[in-house]
Amino acid sequence: MRGLPLAAPGERLRVLCLGAHSDDIEIGAGATLLGWIAAGIAVEAHWVVLSAVGPRADEARSSAMSFLHGAACSEIELCTFGDGYFPARRSEIKDWFEGLKGRVTPDVVLTHHRDDAHQDHRLVSELTQNTFRDHLTLEYEIPKWDGDLGRPNIYMPATEAIMARKVELLMAHFATQRSKDWFDADTFRSLARLRGMECRAPERFAEAFHVRKLVIG
Repeated sequence: MRGLPLAAPGERLRVLCLGAHSDDIEIGAGATLLGWIAAGIAVEAHWVVLSAVGPRADEARSSAMSFLHGAACSEIELCTFGDGYFPARRSEIKDWFEGLKGRVTPDVVLTHHRDDAHQDHRLVSELTQNTFRDHLTLEYEIPKWDGDLGRPNIYMPATEAIMARKVELLMAHFATQRSKDWFDADTFRSLARLRGMECRAPERFAEAFHVRKLVIG
């Protein structure tokens, strides 16, 4: 299987990271971001969490800073749309996306998968595609009780060290989520091991994404 790198060490890669909630980006694409930075790619990240209020806002900011440590530059943007109520505030969130389009010009967008069972995630995915129609968009996956994991078609292998760092940061930063039965190191490592098996990752782990359209040339 032949890899198609998005950037080489030393090259700039402008990344727009979109998450509905404070831990979404880290769970879905944390190892990918850590891997790009560790490889020497000059990551310029615009990191957005649309629902970050109270303690979760503090968690979101501190976690983003840790995951983006070593990036060429980064901007962290936290919004206060109500958790679980995104569809009811669709017009406001749509207006916010239109404003974002005028502020960022990414090379790649990381966002939720369109078939995610969480209503907030689905709306973010839909509006991402509507807003950034001509961009490469990687839709990440979030394991959850609903059992909505699909069949991804893009894989990002991760080293043992990068995967360990991802899990370490997740467990360190999100104290509000530790009571959830699915939020533990075994869940994150198990999914990454499965995706690593599917793409024959050299060090056994990978994150997986869904891509709707990809132009090669």
